[in-house]
Parts: sequence; structure tokens; C-alpha cells
Amino acid sequence: MTDWFTDELFELSGAIRIVFPISRLVLDPERFLDDEKEPMARRGMGVIYSRTSSGRPLRREPTLAHRKHLIERFYIPHHRTLTEAVDRALTSHGHVLLLDCHSFPSVPLPNEVDQSSERPQMCLGTDPFHTPGWLLAAARKAFESRHLSVAVNRPFSGALVPTSHHGQDNRVLALMIEVNRSTYMEESDVRPRETFDAMRTLLQDVAIELLVAFSLHANPDK
Repeated sequence: MTDWFTDELFELSGAIRIVFPISRLVLDPERFLDDEKEPMARRGMGVIYSRTSSGRPLRREPTLAHRKHLIERFYIPHHRTLTEAVDRALTSHGHVLLLDCHSFPSVPLPNEVDQSSERPQMCLGTDPFHTPGWLLAAARKAFESRHLSVAVNRPFSGALVPTSHHGQDNRVLALMIEVNRSTYMEESDVRPRETFDAMRTLLQDVAIELLVAFSLHANPDK
């Protein structure tokens, strides 16, 4: 369940990075707060997990007080930081590109909806409002030109956008980038492979390409 080494893998000089400080097994910042709106809550994986990836009990159901404590300590500050960063970028530049960065295991976990054994090396997640076709096409081309297999919204879908902007502000663009862990780490004993540095450089190069494309579309006269 851990996005191993992604805090090191996704680095880009000059970019604002917002890294969630704790494990999603404590609290998952990319879930809806309302379990009625969160599809994974039915699998015991709402904003606060009660089940492991295999479906076994993880913890007792938190009391309302403990749930409130975790949300106020971790969820709200994380989303406040994200929203403030987006607002600052909009004030300074008039537009913003969010890259929502993750990793995924090479073999599906039991809790995953997509159980296909044929997993891509890169998964690109989109939002219907915030991911224009040109951005998705640019990302797909960037990875495929580097001989990496790409799937869109498979095995995971979506892209994180602050609630205050979601579905409302087309100046905020977003794309989720998920990397198959087998491309950069030994999953059995949790250590970086010899390909780690090359993958980090590749991701940096792709991010720069996407930023150039984004800048051209945001400022067509320049």
C-alpha cells in the first residue's frame, strides 16, 4: 500500500512539491471525507482505513472523536497547503499544472478493482474537467517515445484537484502519473533497483516537456 520512494523519484527543481507526511494506512488524503461519496469505503478503505489490502481487519472502527482528530491533524492541513499553493500560482501566473504522483505494484493487490495481470509501466489518470486532450496526448507521447508502455485510467483513475477549484476553474489542469514499481525497485525486499536514477531523470525530463507544452497552451502568443 506504500508509494515507495516516490518522494525521491518525483523531484523537479523549481516545482512546488507537496508530500503527504504519513502512511495512507493512517489516513488517505485522496479519499472523499464523506464515506457515502467514496466508492472504496465499501471495501473498508474510506478516508480512514478499517481493512488491509487483503480485506483483513486493520483497526477497530475509529470513534467519531478519533476520526475528527485524524482529519484535523492530517487531512485538512494537507488540502489547505495544496489549495494555498494553487491559489498562489494562479495569482502569480494565471494558471497551474498539478501532477499527482504515485506508484503501483506490478501485481494487483486483492482490494484493487482492476485485477488484470497485464499492467502498464505507466498509468495516466485524468479528470474530465481538468485534463484536456492535448495534456494527456503530450504525456502519452512523452512516455511512449521513451519506450514505456502506457495505459489511461488503468489500473487507477482520476487526478487530485482542490475541492474549491474542482469542476469550476479551467485554469487548473491536472494529471495523475503512476509508475509501476517494477521499473525502479525490487518489490520483494523494498529497495531501489539500479534503474532508479535513470527513472528519476526520465520523470524529470517528461515533467519539463509537459510544463513546456502547458506554457505554450496557457500563453499561445508567447
